[in-house]
Amino acid sequence: MKKIGLVGGISWTSTADYYRLINQETNKNLGGINFAECLIYSVNFEQFASFNAQHDWEATCQLLSAAANHLKDAGADVIMLGANTAHIVAERVAGNVGLPLIDIREATADAVKSSGLRKVGLLGTIYTMELDFYKDKLTEQGIEVIIPESKSDREYIEGTLVNELGKGILQPETRAAYQNIIDSLIQQGAQGIVLGCTEIPLLISQEDVTVPVFNTTLIHVKAAVKFALETANE
Repeated sequence: MKKIGLVGGISWTSTADYYRLINQETNKNLGGINFAECLIYSVNFEQFASFNAQHDWEATCQLLSAAANHLKDAGADVIMLGANTAHIVAERVAGNVGLPLIDIREATADAVKSSGLRKVGLLGTIYTMELDFYKDKLTEQGIEVIIPESKSDREYIEGTLVNELGKGILQPETRAAYQNIIDSLIQQGAQGIVLGCTEIPLLISQEDVTVPVFNTTLIHVKAAVKFALETANE
């Protein structure tokens, strides 16, 4: 298979989940004791979060492009950005690096479309929920996207992603709060819920929700492993 290069550290907790899932998905496809050829470059989450908070997307792009180029120099054949929010600059990073980049938004849109659902609720960072870079990929596939109506709910999700989930802190009361927000989206007509931040699947799973859940970390991994295996001989 081709070598997968993962830009991680955004956060380290979801990066650990990525590494596990990449190897499990590879083994599921190849059997035996086959596992992935995978490289990880972990950036400082503080820098990433600070640039985003300032809406300094040029700095975010430079940070992620430098990391991706380190992976390219180390032999990576395909790049993944291990965060939904990082895809604000995905096209620019791909252009700077000159390698195929597996886009988590496109993979998620394909998964939702394949499910036949027409309206989904989206949870993620404040940027993923409030900006258009993510929602547009879903609407291009004819999928209606709704986000939590309350600004306080959106800010609560952002705060817990940074201060709890991104540090590996998983609390029952936070899970319950997320479930309440999800229930509100379902009451507004959401037929499924996109866990549009790679930390959220550490807290929320299908068992916690009454409608289909889209784990974007796993969706991203499946798309990357599929690409790495199908293009191995090219």
